[in-house]
Amino acid sequence: MLLRRRMQLLIHSQYEALHTMPPPADPRVFEQLAVPLLPALYNHAYWLTRNQEEAEDLTQEAISKALRAFDSFQRETNFKAWIFRILRNAFLTSRTSIAATRTVFLEDHQDVLESAADSLTPEDHLIFAGSEQTMQAAMDQLQPPLREVLLLCDVEEMKYKDIAVILEVPIGTVMSRISRARSALRKLLLQRLGESL
Repeated sequence: MLLRRRMQLLIHSQYEALHTMPPPADPRVFEQLAVPLLPALYNHAYWLTRNQEEAEDLTQEAISKALRAFDSFQRETNFKAWIFRILRNAFLTSRTSIAATRTVFLEDHQDVLESAADSLTPEDHLIFAGSEQTMQAAMDQLQPPLREVLLLCDVEEMKYKDIAVILEVPIGTVMSRISRARSALRKLLLQRLGESL
């Protein structure tokens, strides 16, 4: 993947630029932790920006900031939650004037359709594409805070406590938002499915 290779080069170049100072942490440790998360970071950046180039820039900025701050990462904590918080803060910082009203969109999963098993029939592909579009349209209608918490919980499969760290809200707020988001999404899907029946 081109993005993964570019991020690896960025990690190496950042450490080479800082070689005059004693490294706060082994670059191999950062790379081992960060590289597997690149697709998830990019996907979340894309949901936030809804633009491929902006998502790449945001992912690169988050990796760069995380690398510079890696010595402050506490080993006993969750690295994924830590780096997602950096990504989210980089996004909010880049859009300070519109951060509160910025809509977060569900990513278009064309690659899933292309990589589907050959055993699927054309009808299966049509049903899958229709349900994907229905889900995306319903997700687009959710309020941004509900959409974001649902993506972190159900797509990224993060724990409530990690989502609370990323969003900087109490865990009770996370649980409440997830419940409201699922309920709202269920109603939207029922409305959309009712229209198509």
